[in-house]
Amino acid sequence: MNFFQKKLKQLEDFYNDVVEKPLLTTSIVLLFVIILVIGLSLPYYINEFDAFWPQILAEAHGMIFDIAIIGILLFWLNQNGEVRQRIRTYKDEIDDFRLWESEEAAFRTVGNIKRLNRHKIHEINLVNCHLNRTNLSYVNLKGSNMNSADISNSSLIETNLENTRLNQTNLENSNLNQANLKGAYASGANFKDAFLIKAQFENAFIIKANFTNSFLMEANLQNSYVMGADFENASLYKADLRGAKGLTIEQLEKTKTIYLAKFDDEILEQIKVHLPDLINATS
Repeated sequence: MNFFQKKLKQLEDFYNDVVEKPLLTTSIVLLFVIILVIGLSLPYYINEFDAFWPQILAEAHGMIFDIAIIGILLFWLNQNGEVRQRIRTYKDEIDDFRLWESEEAAFRTVGNIKRLNRHKIHEINLVNCHLNRTNLSYVNLKGSNMNSADISNSSLIETNLENTRLNQTNLENSNLNQANLKGAYASGANFKDAFLIKAQFENAFIIKANFTNSFLMEANLQNSYVMGADFENASLYKADLRGAKGLTIEQLEKTKTIYLAKFDDEILEQIKVHLPDLINATS
């Protein structure tokens, strides 16, 4: 390799090094522009400074205006674009893990749900998602679609599931203590062995839902739709079932206890006649 080739190679390496370092590139360009502008303006500095100086100040004010208005606006638009892109990425990842029954898929999906919550996004498509053995406590999923999802053996303490779609969803052996399920659509949902202490089911659709062995102590089921719901061996201690649509004495006779539970007068009279022992059973 001759001298010319060596110099050309060094120049190429220097160029690549500069290009790969944005801050260095910017500094070099800025230095070049400063030298060029000052060099061209030097005669005016020397001979016509008094006339030239006001023009510099006018340009400085224009620059401040550009930074304050255009710069900030562009920054705001860029930030909004980045946020929207991140939200899109989180939703795409949830789609990628849908139907994948693995521990990794479950935890990655929960992570994306919590990130979406930080961006005030709570209406999330979680149909057929695998969320087994995860922690969704205190998460906001209001209005989400969780039909046919597997959320068994999970923690959903004080989770907001208001107006959420939970049809055919598996919540077996999960902890939903104080969860908000007001107006939820949970027909055919599986709440077997679930903890639902002080859960709010007001106006919820829990038609043919499975509450076998569940703990519904002090749960609020006012005005809910319970046609065909299975309460076998469920604890309804202090539960409020006033206004529950489709509730029958046959459903209640399978429960573990209805001690201090609240019912409409019509149902209460039937209980006193047909289930006197159960209404006094404390456990």
